[in-house]
Amino acid sequence: MKAGIVGLPNVGKSTLFNALTRSRKAEAANYPFCTIDPNVGVVTVPDARAYVLQKIAKTNVVIPAVIEFVDIAGLVAGASKGEGLGNQFLANIREVDAIVQVVRCFEDPDVVHTMGSVDPVRDIEVITTELVLADLEAVAKRIDKTQKKAKSGDKEAIAELALLEKLSPHLNSGKTANTMEATEDERAQMKLFQLLTAKPVLFACNVAEGDLATAEEISFVKQVAGYVQTHHDAAYVPISARIESELVDLSPEEARDFLKDLGVSDSGVSSLIKASYELLGLQTYFTAGEKEVRAWTIHKGWKAPQAAGVIHTDFEKGFIKAEVVSYDDLVRLGSVAAAREAGKYRLEGKEYVFQDGDVALFRFNN
Repeated sequence: MKAGIVGLPNVGKSTLFNALTRSRKAEAANYPFCTIDPNVGVVTVPDARAYVLQKIAKTNVVIPAVIEFVDIAGLVAGASKGEGLGNQFLANIREVDAIVQVVRCFEDPDVVHTMGSVDPVRDIEVITTELVLADLEAVAKRIDKTQKKAKSGDKEAIAELALLEKLSPHLNSGKTANTMEATEDERAQMKLFQLLTAKPVLFACNVAEGDLATAEEISFVKQVAGYVQTHHDAAYVPISARIESELVDLSPEEARDFLKDLGVSDSGVSSLIKASYELLGLQTYFTAGEKEVRAWTIHKGWKAPQAAGVIHTDFEKGFIKAEVVSYDDLVRLGSVAAAREAGKYRLEGKEYVFQDGDVALFRFNN
């Protein structure tokens, strides 16, 4: 699963990407379009539970969950018509599963803003408008294509056309596809349209180093908070990409001291990674033994055989039962043996829906 980092040029996207991936893979420079080809990085999802399980399992090896972040070129007004790197930008966004939109919430005369001033709500509207315009064009083309089939009495085409004709005025009013009221069937159908504004979105408010400790009180962040809740039904996370980029070369102890001096315990990046994981509809279950403790990523709502399949396809094909204990019960009781004795260690079948934090062992036929 991939989350794409988007935003106007010079808002801190590449700096944030480097911070997330703890690398200097993406060029971060004070001019538009310093990112052209997208950078891709695999990022560890912070989860203290794995290290608690490590003590219970008495192992030296912990393998955390990961997600991919993609640093995409900056977008400018007119991108839907090919301005700047518009066509490439839109194509790159189509390939990700969720969007993290970086919004500049800091003043700095040394960092050029392509629109001349810092105005986070205007910046969000510029990007939203371009994505909506691209979607409107895609919907119009699809309507033309579907009308012929619908006229012939094709039931699937008739249902698709009805949805497209519901989407068109919604998008035309400047609203995103993911804010339109829709049934579960319509949502499933919409996925086939690959609309940019149907993707879940999270807003990263990039603040100055000195403002992170009081980020929620900053006027720019307050503006974003109010706007995205009203217009996007979306969450936001204050971050300081600059701070985190300075932590890349520090040891964990030095990083903690650096953040402490600034009056914070985190630059916001850990919160952003967790929020992105949540945004993608993902959750974690664990396997824990003497060999290793490992976090496995699955979609919310997956049943036991699907969860087993992320370890190996044979586990899903030959699934018999899952031995499951919740993380909370295992930690409270201190061992698998104690959990079994207390009746908290369960045998679950094919219909069991895995919960976040389940600790599992699978039985399967080869």
